[in-house]
Amino acid sequence: MLAAIGLAFLRVPLGFALLAVSIAGIGVAVNWTVAFQLLPFTISDAVLNYDLAVVPMFILMGNIIAKTGIAQDLFRAAYAFVGHIRGGLALSTMMSCAGFSAVCGSSYATAATMAKVSYPSMKRYGYSQALASGTIAAGGTLGILIPPSIIMVVYGILTQTNIGDLFVAGVIPGLLGLALYLVVIRLVAARNPAEAPQGDVTPWPDRWRSLAGVWPFLLLFGLIIGGLYAKLFTPTEAAGMGAGLALLIAAATGRMSWRVLRQVIVDTAYTSVSLYTVLFGALMLSKLLTLSGLAAGVLGLVDATGLEGLPLILVILAVFLVLGCVMDSMAIILIFVPLFAPVVVAQGFDLVWFGIIVIVVTEIALITPPVGMNVFVLKAVLPEVPVARIFRGLVPFVGVDLVRLGLLVVFPAITLWLGSTVS
Repeated sequence: MLAAIGLAFLRVPLGFALLAVSIAGIGVAVNWTVAFQLLPFTISDAVLNYDLAVVPMFILMGNIIAKTGIAQDLFRAAYAFVGHIRGGLALSTMMSCAGFSAVCGSSYATAATMAKVSYPSMKRYGYSQALASGTIAAGGTLGILIPPSIIMVVYGILTQTNIGDLFVAGVIPGLLGLALYLVVIRLVAARNPAEAPQGDVTPWPDRWRSLAGVWPFLLLFGLIIGGLYAKLFTPTEAAGMGAGLALLIAAATGRMSWRVLRQVIVDTAYTSVSLYTVLFGALMLSKLLTLSGLAAGVLGLVDATGLEGLPLILVILAVFLVLGCVMDSMAIILIFVPLFAPVVVAQGFDLVWFGIIVIVVTEIALITPPVGMNVFVLKAVLPEVPVARIFRGLVPFVGVDLVRLGLLVVFPAITLWLGSTVS
């Protein structure tokens, strides 16, 4: 485990780091023949896993929306309705992040795309760098909670949890996060009006016309989440239909050229292969945890401490929060969820609920120093904004994230209610 964490810190590609550690660990704990036999079996089982086809399809859908400029239409529509109020551009950005998250599934892609779409407007109207960049970085975290979410797919595969149930469970916590972020922006704007000037008033006829840019997002989100909620199709079928519909929308609106299509397919293939490699390493690590006796040892350690129920969950979340300050969120999920999931099951907790609160914790990890990955993604897109200023703008957003985490832990019904209404 220390070797895996150490290699991650040294910026060794996570998939190769996990594979190397897992093979070496199984070789030492069992024997090298078993280690090298498990590798091809693990990879072939994962590649032939029907549920894993969700990953490239959702990546394809997000890339189509991002690279055809459809995300800009969403921002324009949000700005048309709220841009004229104080902090309206930041509110528009946050709502656009939520809408883009509903068809993307990646925090990094959401943050990078919305930085290009909305930051120039906020800069032009005199928004403070802290509020503008903090809004985008925080809004980007919604990409892994508002379904569809790639990290939910990874969690579901690692813990054998129904991916459709995870998607449905993420809706209300995601909307709660959006609502709290909007409140933060309004409070910052009220306290420091100079940081969030008012934008121009958009005439009502133009407001109604701007709504034409919203329908692709509503259609895609309604198809995927509505279909999963009604049990009309599986997550894999939803992903394929969503990618196909996004392609049709881009073609119908005249935004899909052969050059753009080629770029979309190449980027999708590159990202998918990277994620598959990481997942292979995580699955091998899970086998190492079982074969070495570490998973059983952790269960025995928990029993020896006498911790159980909510106090145990709080300790696990505290570990995740500390790790989040120094590690990438995907690395946390891949390395530590296989370790803690058996403990959670043994305590009788719902893995869907645990998955959502773990994802909320990793959201917080994306925007906390010193290794808040969304911050560094934003810095790459906006090199003129100091990292320290981005982190300063994120302080109130991290505060409400902790409030939301507390609500989800104390009141599991917030997470599980929508799924329980499925007939």
